Amino acid sequence: MKIVYHSFEGRYSDNPRALHQRLLARGERDVEHLWLSTPAHAHGFPAGTATVDIDSPGAVEALQDADLVVSNTHLDLDWDKRPGTTYLQTWHGTPLKRIHRDVLFAPEGRLDRLDRDVARWDLLLSPNDASTGPLTGAFRFTGPVHVTGYPRNDALSAPDAQERRTRVRAELGIAEGTTAVLYTPTWRDDDKFGDGPDFRLALDLERFTERLGEGHVLLLRLHYMVSAALQGLDVPGVLDLSFHPDISDLYLAADAMVTDYSSTQFDFAVTGKPIVYYVYDLDRYRDVLRGFYFDPHEIAPGPMVAESEEVLDALADLDGVRSRFADRYAAFRETFCHAEDGHAADRVLDLVRPAGGGRSRPAPG
Repeated sequence: MKIVYHSFEGRYSDNPRALHQRLLARGERDVEHLWLSTPAHAHGFPAGTATVDIDSPGAVEALQDADLVVSNTHLDLDWDKRPGTTYLQTWHGTPLKRIHRDVLFAPEGRLDRLDRDVARWDLLLSPNDASTGPLTGAFRFTGPVHVTGYPRNDALSAPDAQERRTRVRAELGIAEGTTAVLYTPTWRDDDKFGDGPDFRLALDLERFTERLGEGHVLLLRLHYMVSAALQGLDVPGVLDLSFHPDISDLYLAADAMVTDYSSTQFDFAVTGKPIVYYVYDLDRYRDVLRGFYFDPHEIAPGPMVAESEEVLDALADLDGVRSRFADRYAAFRETFCHAEDGHAADRVLDLVRPAGGGRSRPAPG
């Protein structure tokens, strides 16, 4: 069986990575693994991993020869899926913001082009019950959808999660007792597809360091669509980890999250750590760029603020944030994290390899 993996335009990451690692751990020997990659992300692949450049003719040949294709986003390549090939689309997040055919703004022709990829999908994963309707509606997908939880989040509930946290923090140079804040702003369509820079950072990084001091470090993680936008960033107390291979490392290493409309909030909630929402452009994002499937004011399990200084106020009082939002956080987790029990990868693999070992586990809840 030949499996071709694709994650975020050539990275070793996300749900495909977790499925690959789980297959290796299960010791299934009749599988040939091949990853689509790019030179910019080659550092993230383990030694000995077979790869092919996503921009080369070999990538199309590999896809057309695959028995199983596993991708976490659109494969924007011109290839013909042969009979007998299964295309598993894991997607990459609980959709708070509207996606694909539901967006309010998109460059001309982009969605029509991506629809050619959707037409190849055989199975679609949903991380929770609440996401199934938005995902199927946005993609106009009529095939089977499986609520499995996300394989990438299994690591957050794994027995070695604390050990991994300690190791990752040491690798990143985060001193013991330092509060690590993971900042995960999403991208803006009009920036990426407009005439200006791909991304504009709204949070005042210098003020973060000045206000919170050496006891805090900011772990900056940009969306994969704009991950290179701030290359060369050099601010004391700030680490640009947009190219770090595995975001679950950062979820474990962090003590709190600052985000806006990013789906990272739903994954991070598995950890139970506090979340602060910096939503300085909420009205524009809701009414002009994207729109939402869920009203942030109704579901957000943390404070929603519009000024950079208000973000710092919340980070300076994380105990207060935990206390004030405890009930909302519990409701958020019940709605969006109910399938995240640490066994999603096995459930997914049993869908595509039912004879591959291990008993199928029903999604909890």
